[in-house]
Amino acid sequence: MATAAATYDEPAKGERFFSTLAIIMALTVVLGFSVQFLAGRSTFASPLRVHAHAVLFMGWVAIFVTQSWLATRGPIALHRTLGWLALFWIAAMMAAAMVVIVAMTRNATVPFFFQPQHFLFADPLTLICFIALTAFAVSKRRETDWHARLHICAMTLLTGPAFGRLLPMPLLIPYAFEAAGLATTVFLIAGMIRDWRVSKAIHPAWWFGFAGLAVNLVGAQLLAHSAIGNAVYEAVVAGYPGEHVAGLEFPPPPDSTLRTGRGPAT
Repeated sequence: MATAAATYDEPAKGERFFSTLAIIMALTVVLGFSVQFLAGRSTFASPLRVHAHAVLFMGWVAIFVTQSWLATRGPIALHRTLGWLALFWIAAMMAAAMVVIVAMTRNATVPFFFQPQHFLFADPLTLICFIALTAFAVSKRRETDWHARLHICAMTLLTGPAFGRLLPMPLLIPYAFEAAGLATTVFLIAGMIRDWRVSKAIHPAWWFGFAGLAVNLVGAQLLAHSAIGNAVYEAVVAGYPGEHVAGLEFPPPPDSTLRTGRGPAT
């Protein structure tokens, strides 16, 4: 165990791996949303709330890669300062995401491969798990082996929407959300394989990543199918077009391209 711990803290190999993995994760997000745009499923004509959401979340991807680079090459003081400022960025991300999630549910523009009521809980729970893992990483900032891996675990959760734009989601109904979530584990598994190859031991931080994903996937289903889920959904959509959409049924496919935040294109 002492040998494994020493290997975890070894900067020469570990930091190169994590910075490379951070770039791969960022490219996955960019690819997923680029495909969405090129396929005509998103548009710059979307409402302001969608643009704010996009800027904040893509901004986080930039922060994540920058922080990984700074942790490897320094200056470490800038890494720490940006880390504290990033916490305020996360708060803005949560607020922007909730505005978009509620608007899509109310306007009945939730993608047809999601149950609207499940969508209303699944996306916020993803962010809550991301925040919990990020907070855990911050609390372990003096233990670099934990700190680096927990940040990867947190970012893994945010790559779900990117995989959701790369996978054939309509063909994965009724498990489209779960399929996108499970696809993200490729990053956790890569980290575990790296640890095993280097030290013949798997760092326990990776299991927290799997735990966060499990809480997200299972918890969202439990909430959506509960009495609380029914009450929250009814309160959110009351007086809006979503009021006429069954919360736990999959909406029919649109007659034309479904554009993010706007409904079918005309």
